[in-house]
Amino acid sequence: VIAGFWSILCKLHLLEKTSPRRKITHSELAIRSPSSRSELMPDKTRACSSSLANMSADTISDFLAEQRDKAPEELQHNIIQFEDYWERKLWHQLTDSLGEFFAHPGSAPQRLDFYKVFILKFADKINQLKLVDLALKAADECDDDDEKLAFLQGVATKVDRPNSQDAFVYASVAVARVELDLEDLDGARKDLDAAESIVDTFDSVETVIHAAFYDANASYYQRKLDFAAYYRNALRYLACIDISSLSANERHGRAHHLSIAALLSDSIYNFGELLLHPILDALKDSKKNAWLRDLLFAFNQGDLATFDVLYGNITSTPLLNEHADHLRQKIYLASLTETIFRRPPHDRAITFADIASETKVRPDEIEHLIMKALSLGLLRGTIDQVDGMAHITWVQPKVLDLKQIGNMRDRLLEWDSSVNQLGNWIEAAGGDVWAA
Repeated sequence: VIAGFWSILCKLHLLEKTSPRRKITHSELAIRSPSSRSELMPDKTRACSSSLANMSADTISDFLAEQRDKAPEELQHNIIQFEDYWERKLWHQLTDSLGEFFAHPGSAPQRLDFYKVFILKFADKINQLKLVDLALKAADECDDDDEKLAFLQGVATKVDRPNSQDAFVYASVAVARVELDLEDLDGARKDLDAAESIVDTFDSVETVIHAAFYDANASYYQRKLDFAAYYRNALRYLACIDISSLSANERHGRAHHLSIAALLSDSIYNFGELLLHPILDALKDSKKNAWLRDLLFAFNQGDLATFDVLYGNITSTPLLNEHADHLRQKIYLASLTETIFRRPPHDRAITFADIASETKVRPDEIEHLIMKALSLGLLRGTIDQVDGMAHITWVQPKVLDLKQIGNMRDRLLEWDSSVNQLGNWIEAAGGDVWAA
């Protein structure tokens, strides 16, 4: 009996070794599992799902092998990692590895294919903000703006869910950027307003979303020639990023646009935030536009002499030349506020004649100039038309350069001296009182 039993076992073992073995895929195991939800499906639907799952796994494997052969040698190890993480369902590690791959310039020709064929297979399993970031890099490889717009609109629709509204905002802003490139300003404004209304409901949001929103908003206002709105949004964008991440040409371009906007805005008379920003250094070494930086400092100081020296550059710049009269009025206002600012608080009753001498404005235009400054909130005070006097009680604060700080120091020393003199006088005049 024992010998017979042993003979049967040997035959079974030999049969197992000689029979072809097929590897069972994860998809097949899932379908065969009694706990699988596929048991609830009709037989026909379950069969289709099994076929699609097997085809998907085979397609991904073939796709990655094909892309690995196309990739630069230094990126091939990334694609090997992709397959490993994909098979092990390590979605976080896979996302990070894809981000590293997409960040490399050599991956550019493959990004769109990777997104459409590979990433979309597990898009719902990864961080949706990172998904959009990958999609934006892939979108740069579209053939034209129309294709790019359709692609990004699909991305926005995909992430428009209650638990991924931050990603939806990020994608919507990208859609608005493409609409701006296509000159669809109304469509861009609609998407930006919708994005802003969602952002306002967040307690906190990733800096990258704020940066994208402010940058797109600035581009919109630049096209609308709304200089003040562009200026504010462009500075907010720069506050959200590390400007060293911008190329030299980008820094120069943004500094140039910000300078033009500051000069031409009819509501910005204090350039302090821009003057202190490192972005302005991009103009310092520019042979072509260094004068623009000098002009900003001239406005900040109310320096009419420097303005007149640089006026030739203004007339040779079409947009500035178009607003030359506005710039002249603006430098007069800057000169007026600087004249008042240099005076101590107890000596701010100034005659129209003195103002005319300081600002080079015709005497018959002085009253209108002061009224303009009062209406803009640059000054507070009253005008005495009979005596031709302006009594100023307040001047709008502004950023000081070294020369202005030196003037402030002199005024503080003068104030300190006057306080000491008053103390000495009180001590001398009240000697009997102190003795008592």
